[in-house]
Amino acid sequence: MFIGEYHHNLDGKGRLILPAKFRNHLGDRCIVTRGLDHCLFIFPLPEWQALENKLRNLPLTKPEARAFSRFFFSGATECELDAQGRILLPHSLRDYASINREVVIIGVATRIEIWAKDKWLEYSAQAEKAYEKLAEKMGDDGIFASGA
Repeated sequence: MFIGEYHHNLDGKGRLILPAKFRNHLGDRCIVTRGLDHCLFIFPLPEWQALENKLRNLPLTKPEARAFSRFFFSGATECELDAQGRILLPHSLRDYASINREVVIIGVATRIEIWAKDKWLEYSAQAEKAYEKLAEKMGDDGIFASGA
């Protein structure tokens, strides 16, 4: 499971060192793709394969399903962690997420998200204001209801 928030910098070649706690769960290879809210998603290979199976089952007759699959898969790339625990983020993905140098790496259970620092600060400030209301909307009894 991926949890926590870490602040790092890209090096001049576009490489990013991943937190050691995350590397232990990723293995030697992972998939990086366009995420939602203009961040990047990193998936361990087993999680990627599970997601790929779900997306493969979307109906081809639905334009939204086709569009989402095209955008999601066309931006994906397989990355290999080097001996220092770094991955190379392709220029196209850095552009998509507006990543220049400073990034925030967050763990979101089954995936890792990489955010441009300024985008993360903006997003998290907005989310913090709505945090309690979001928790209430997560289910009929809320996600923190007893027995959950």
